[in-house]
Amino acid sequence: MRMWPGRPAPLGATYDGAGTNFSVFSEVAEGIDLCLFDDDGVETRIPLPECTGFCWHGYLPNVAPGQRYGFRVNGRWEPDKGMRCNSAKLLLDPYAKAIEGEVRWGQDVYDHPLDDLDGAMDEADSAASMPRSVVVNPWFDWGHDRPPQIPWHETVVYEAHVKGLTQTHPGVPEELRGTYLGVAHPAVVEHLQSLHITAVELLPVHQFIHDHRLVEAGLRNYWGYNSIGFLAPHNAYALGGQRGQQVSEFKQMVRTLHEAGIEVILDVVYNHTAEGNDGGPILSFKGLDNAAYYRLSPDDRRRYVDYTGTGNSLNMRHPHVLQLIMDSLRYWVTEMHVDGFRFDLASTLARELHDVDRLSAFFDLIQQDPVVSGVKLIAEPWDVGEGGYQVGNFPPLWTEWNGKYRDTVRDYWRGADGTVGELAARLSGSSDLYESNGRRPFASINFVTCHDGFTLHDLVSYHLKHNEANGEDNRDGNDDNRSWNGGVEGPTDDPAINARRARQQRNFLATLLLSQGVPMVSAGDELGRTQHGNNNAYCQDDELSWLDWEHPDQELLDFTRWITDFRERHAVFRRRRWLSGRPVTDGGLPDAAWFNPGGDEMEGDDWTHTWARALGLFLNGEAITGADPRGELISDDSFLVFFSAADEAIDFTLPSARWAPGWAKEVDTSQPGAPDPGSRRRRRTYEPGATVQVPSRAVVVLRRIEPA
Repeated sequence: MRMWPGRPAPLGATYDGAGTNFSVFSEVAEGIDLCLFDDDGVETRIPLPECTGFCWHGYLPNVAPGQRYGFRVNGRWEPDKGMRCNSAKLLLDPYAKAIEGEVRWGQDVYDHPLDDLDGAMDEADSAASMPRSVVVNPWFDWGHDRPPQIPWHETVVYEAHVKGLTQTHPGVPEELRGTYLGVAHPAVVEHLQSLHITAVELLPVHQFIHDHRLVEAGLRNYWGYNSIGFLAPHNAYALGGQRGQQVSEFKQMVRTLHEAGIEVILDVVYNHTAEGNDGGPILSFKGLDNAAYYRLSPDDRRRYVDYTGTGNSLNMRHPHVLQLIMDSLRYWVTEMHVDGFRFDLASTLARELHDVDRLSAFFDLIQQDPVVSGVKLIAEPWDVGEGGYQVGNFPPLWTEWNGKYRDTVRDYWRGADGTVGELAARLSGSSDLYESNGRRPFASINFVTCHDGFTLHDLVSYHLKHNEANGEDNRDGNDDNRSWNGGVEGPTDDPAINARRARQQRNFLATLLLSQGVPMVSAGDELGRTQHGNNNAYCQDDELSWLDWEHPDQELLDFTRWITDFRERHAVFRRRRWLSGRPVTDGGLPDAAWFNPGGDEMEGDDWTHTWARALGLFLNGEAITGADPRGELISDDSFLVFFSAADEAIDFTLPSARWAPGWAKEVDTSQPGAPDPGSRRRRRTYEPGATVQVPSRAVVVLRRIEPA
């Protein structure tokens, strides 16, 4: 089989209609073989004939989509010098756009004896145990697809898992459950629309590996934070096959969600790979150019620097690693039409030497890239290394998972002392974190729960974690619940405790949806999903992690739909600009004000009393500058929102007539379900100076009204 020289760019396998160009980077290789596999698994090896700028390349006519391939690298195996070339090991293409199969764990996928990390080179051929890279057809009929381009301040994020979202949904045909096409099914789309979701944030869909340890224990890497293919959609979520079908089915999912006005955001893991540390397998990057792709210990080149807690960290100082990440991001935007990214352990990406550098090369590349800089960028602003907690320190283009919001809201609703001042900062968009560098309130991605930790139901039902099913003697996961469970651990038949727990769930959701910033709802929280106290279900690919559509908490679902609709109808809860406390018109009321239970504006000691657990927030809807994308003034209702985490009911005195001639109650979270949509004209009304009783642990929302 004759191979032509081809081109060094683009990297990967590129089909042009007549054949396929192959190109792969390695600075240490002495030669690289392209390995083609036929339908019977027979391997044909062809040396790549050219090397240009450390990119080894060649072109094969008549190689079409569906062709399976891999690479073998000839070179030095000297781990003490950071080199792990071993031609016995079949390697995945870092730029593969589809991957077939999964790793069959055994000695042959390691380059050293399993019982001796520093032993001699293992020479067993790994091809029979390795997945294959696949040549894909780039053409797809996108029709009239256009990105929804939902403004950040209009965004409501729904964090979901492709399989877990649909695996038990009775309205999704059985063959579609757990797949990209299942996410695109009308039953799922209609549910998302009923919650006024504008963006689905999918847990990792880059091709990932199920760890050796987990497979031996009968578990799976369910969450998928173990990437091996940064351009390939995970093959197990495809219905029609794994030889490129995963690409077209992913595109169909995106196209369908876009038609429904819903954006697609990917949770991406560029900080490490599935190859682990010096004890891990050799699957791709290690065998191609170990020292280029990974941060190696300067004291011992056999070992790996680990800022992620997973064994390795990608080497963000190397230009080809940066190129891989940027090429991956651009590919998912331009070819797969995704609308944004959430970067796992994003602080790791900023590490050029040791300290986290907010202006590192990675962020410079993002800033100047005309494609990637134009989509939604979300940072998980921490890693496990020293100095890795960087909430509030990312550049202006970025939004961040606001860990301080999560912790403050949880602390407040469990009744912790001295939290009202911190809560006020989080409710108003966390200007203390984001305003100083020119960002807006929507820089804060507000959340109370996410995939990592307790579900909302479990947050209010358990004080202790129950991770025994993970096989680590309950040592894994976070010990700090920061919540309140009614004094009873786990399920109970006590109706009073269950009612209090249900109220707490409504409190969390109301707080989340009424805060300035971008709310993120964890999939299934609206249904009352439980993991029975497991707060680290990363390895549980079963009913424990999947959404339970058969037994929804209907009252909670109704409330969630109501509160998301309420937010959408009122721009005052999703402002584009910071609350200032200044009048919005000459002689008018301020845009926001805080009140104590006595009906006076909060000041001085009101903020510092350790026993204070209640406060009121006035939001002026007279003129919300910039709430409209065109920057026009929008009139909205004004609201007075009371938050009380006290153990007993509190009487709030309403402010004077200067603030409103009257008020009507919109919602009280002490009441189950959603307010009756037909009862608005019958809702209780109050005059200035009247007393409103806010029940124990509740949110009460009043709307400004004119006198009858």
